Amino acid sequence: MPGLAEPAALGLERFSIRTRESSVTQAGWRLSVVAREGAGAIVLVEIPGGSAVHRGDGVFLGWSQERLAAAFAALTPKDTDPPFETAQLG
Repeated sequence: MPGLAEPAALGLERFSIRTRESSVTQAGWRLSVVAREGAGAIVLVEIPGGSAVHRGDGVFLGWSQERLAAAFAALTPKDTDPPFETAQLG
């Protein structure tokens, strides 16, 4: 990942968040990351209407929306379990 040496995701957590644009509490995702340069987090807030806003803290402070979105996608833990399927009986 450009700008970070050996980044590793520490965890992904869902939490409630409020924005200035809305009086409604929304859900957000916080991805905690550690790299050789230090620790940081990327917060993803899904705005009603299909758009999303990213915010960077720590080593991600000052990054553009596009760069934060790419880092969030690259560092988010992938689900390696096979999809759940029900058995079809008789």
